[in-house]
Amino acid sequence: MSPNGQRFTPLEMLAKLVSFDTVSSKSNLPLIEFVEGYLQSWDVPFVRVPNEAGDKAALYATIGPRDRGGVVLSGHTDVVPVEGQAWTSDPFTLRVENGRAYGRGAVDMKAFDALALALVPEFLAANLKMPIHIMLSYDEETTCFGVVDTIRRLGHDLPLPKAVFVGEPTMLEVVDAHKSVVTFSTTVHGFEAHSSKPSIGASAVMTAAELIVELNRIGDEMMERGDVSGRFDPPYTTVHVGTISGGTARNILSKSCTFHWEFRGLPGLDPQEIPNRLEKFAQEVALKRLNRFGDFGRIETIVHASVPGLAPDPGSFAETLALRIAGKNRTQTVPYGTEAGHYQAAGIPTIVCGPGSIDQAHQPDEYITLEQLEAGAAFMRRLAATCAAS
Repeated sequence: MSPNGQRFTPLEMLAKLVSFDTVSSKSNLPLIEFVEGYLQSWDVPFVRVPNEAGDKAALYATIGPRDRGGVVLSGHTDVVPVEGQAWTSDPFTLRVENGRAYGRGAVDMKAFDALALALVPEFLAANLKMPIHIMLSYDEETTCFGVVDTIRRLGHDLPLPKAVFVGEPTMLEVVDAHKSVVTFSTTVHGFEAHSSKPSIGASAVMTAAELIVELNRIGDEMMERGDVSGRFDPPYTTVHVGTISGGTARNILSKSCTFHWEFRGLPGLDPQEIPNRLEKFAQEVALKRLNRFGDFGRIETIVHASVPGLAPDPGSFAETLALRIAGKNRTQTVPYGTEAGHYQAAGIPTIVCGPGSIDQAHQPDEYITLEQLEAGAAFMRRLAATCAAS
């Protein structure tokens, strides 16, 4: 252990991480470079995994033995935008007041990252027999793809972990299941003409409306299927259209129309079912109607993000370990998506557990309570003690 290692309390580390503006549209490299310097001061080995463009990177560090897999503390470094929100102080300067720490990313999820990093000296001093790995990703708030390249290396040039704890805010409840989230844009290309003569053109807006009605039908069917586990709220797969844009004037058949939509699927739902059903309707019904007077138009759907669901894995090493450390006797579900499904899809036992409440995430004056920050530190110290005894 280096005698020159930098030391931070969890709150000091949180203040440092919040000070980096890592909104998903921007680079996270300044934060990653800070973390690399910090880890180097403690002689902690790490690997940087850049994205294709080279303007963002994930980081994977190991404390303890490097010849075996241990427990991954996985957090993302990106945050959602602050534009248009009524903050009462600078979002990128941590403000501590009335038992709360305010700042963008304070709870989602730089607090978890800060805890893992601030406790590095304690992890080193514990003489771990089972290693603790720290994983910092990017683009979780947009695509959840920023963790994928690193996961592909686990079990190859990086040790395959025994368990992953994804530290999204759960109030330190142990979460073993969440829905998938898959987002799309569908664009209908029509042909402009005067609205008094619809037979010489094709309305993209009218066809888009048909497709949206079909998504409503699919959503109603998903609601009727329900949730056999009885664990989710709402207890069914949801289908939602968020925006629609098209046309130029009331009396012109629209040339194009685009709508953005998503589904949030229960674990076990085939991720291809809903898009395949919409595509079948598009080809067999909507496209034929669009082109009934001529070969005027086409329909295209693009996938923007695909976040796998997290399915229950009763008795897994991750679940058993997390429940013991958290002092809980049962697992929970959450309504939002996380990177956990990517780890599980790679065959790694994974749960979600982190300090703070999701209710404070993405809001102006986002915060985590100091009580939850301290509870998170205690959770990680118990993990270190367990890894030292293993």
